[in-house]
Amino acid sequence: QVQLEESGGRLVQAGDSLRLSCAASGLTYGYYHIGWFREAAGKAREFVAGITWSGSDADYADSVKGRFTISRDNAKATENTVYLQMNSQKPEDTAVYYCAAGRARSILQGTYPCWGQGTRVAVSS
Repeated sequence: QVQLEESGGRLVQAGDSLRLSCAASGLTYGYYHIGWFREAAGKAREFVAGITWSGSDADYADSVKGRFTISRDNAKATENTVYLQMNSQKPEDTAVYYCAAGRARSILQGTYPCWGQGTRVAVSS
C-alpha cells in the first residue's frame, strides 16, 4: 500500500524560497510517477509539477515554470522522497500542497489514486 506524507510547509514572505518534501513508501509493485498539486482557499485543486518514476523527466504548470523545481531521490527501491523546491514565491502560491502517486505521467489529478494529507504554504506580501 502506497503511503505519502508531505512536509515542509510554513509561512514565508514573498520572494523567499521553500522546499517541500514528499516521503513515499510502500512502492512495492512497479513504478510510480509523483505529482504535486495545490489547492488554494475557494479554488479547485490544480497541478503544480510532476516527475516520472526514474526522475528523468518533469512537467510544470505555467504558473510555476522557472520558479519551482521538482526532484526525486530513489535511493531505496520502495521508499522514495520527492522534493518541490519553490523559489521567488508569490502570495498566489499560498495553498495546501499535496503529493500524489500514480502509474501514468499526467497533469490530471484523476490519474493519481494515492494522495498525501497535504502541507500548508502561506506566502505573505
